[in-house]
Amino acid sequence: MSEDNKKRLKVGITIGDTNGIGPEVILKALGATEMQEMMIPVVYGSSKIMNYHRNACNLNGFLFNYTKSAEHLKDNLPNLVECINQDIKIELGQASKQAGLAAFTALEAAVHDLKAGLIDVLVTAPISKENIQSEQFHFPGHTEYLESAAGDGNKALMIMCTENLRIALATIHLPLSQVPGALTIEGIREKLSMFNNSLKRDFNIDGPRIAVLSLNPHAGENGILGTEERDIILPAMMQALDEEGIQCFGPYAADGFFGARHYRRFDGVLAMYHDQGLAPFKTIAMDEGVNFTAGLPIVRTSPDHGTGYDIVGQGIANEASLRHAIYTAIDIYRNRIRYDKSRENPLPKLFQDRGRDNVKLDLTKSED
Repeated sequence: MSEDNKKRLKVGITIGDTNGIGPEVILKALGATEMQEMMIPVVYGSSKIMNYHRNACNLNGFLFNYTKSAEHLKDNLPNLVECINQDIKIELGQASKQAGLAAFTALEAAVHDLKAGLIDVLVTAPISKENIQSEQFHFPGHTEYLESAAGDGNKALMIMCTENLRIALATIHLPLSQVPGALTIEGIREKLSMFNNSLKRDFNIDGPRIAVLSLNPHAGENGILGTEERDIILPAMMQALDEEGIQCFGPYAADGFFGARHYRRFDGVLAMYHDQGLAPFKTIAMDEGVNFTAGLPIVRTSPDHGTGYDIVGQGIANEASLRHAIYTAIDIYRNRIRYDKSRENPLPKLFQDRGRDNVKLDLTKSED
């Protein structure tokens, strides 16, 4: 194993909405000894806010190394970068602009340090997409903000993932009424390429197989229930196959695809819109689910849940998704190193001919 893969990574963790469960799940996740042994935690927030949540939830245990800068970290303690200098009023379970401002302040500081190389990966606790809106933050969510702030011109792809299920989204935070108009051959073709590259580089999967979901019920029923499958989705898949040899199959009607658990036959699934992918994903993998922002030069993950206003301060929030987000960020960082090193001096490609029949995978056969 290379030195880069053996070192303990500096994992930046943003505090999220200060009135939500972010601080609680951070405290619980970092309280596990094995977490501190495998990385150097760097939390971006405020000691006042963290201690408030610690007391509210009766959480004891480790101490933080409090610092004003990620340049001064200790490797034997979780570190907390005191970056929220505003006097934030904490109102557990309440939506407030102050909580949104604090969340953005922590996020901005962490992204700055990530780009400067002071931390290796970023894990973000949940924000309120409404409260965080301001002149500085005018994005639908973390994904779009990170594309703008740290993408270096690259586009982001939202992937929800667990060990055995990865769902990418062709469109992200759009009203449902706008989804059909946002789907284009070029756009889906681009997402397939990004997803294929991420599966190989970030998840260490050779020759990934991608299932593509339809937009309309019953995959459009040959145009009776919609023509997007015939006019947009299939042509995009054919282009991806012909031009890059991407193994993509479908399009499949989402209900039968997930109901029959056909996702187990594939390395990734491309959904057409937010809830088409996230509703089944959270049903299958809620406690272990991770949101990964692919396509960017940075590594960023987050838990797959929201601010949890309804349970904050009760000590019952489940930290499992945050813990898996940390594991995933570390794995992806190391996978990228391995992938890039293995291709520093590649041999010439001799041939590649996968054929158009890939799109005709028959899912009516038994799992065996």
